[in-house]
Amino acid sequence: MKKEYDFSQGKRGAVIKQSGKTRITIFIDDDVISAFRARAEKNGTPYQSEINAALKSTLKKHDKPVTLSAIRRVMREELKHV
Repeated sequence: MKKEYDFSQGKRGAVIKQSGKTRITIFIDDDVISAFRARAEKNGTPYQSEINAALKSTLKKHDKPVTLSAIRRVMREELKHV
């Protein structure tokens, strides 16, 4: 190992960019997480993948695509209850 490293050309953020996925922070009720974890254990998949599949399934059922304004409206409504 070197005694000193030059980080003057370094960039902040992930070293390897993820394609097609975005990391977010979200609050989900404990009982919902428990249900998805149980489903994931039964299916042998990660619980995040189970949540993602459920969200995709719900989106397919609706004719209208989810818009940024709709997401903002829902988030505002949910934040009122916090």
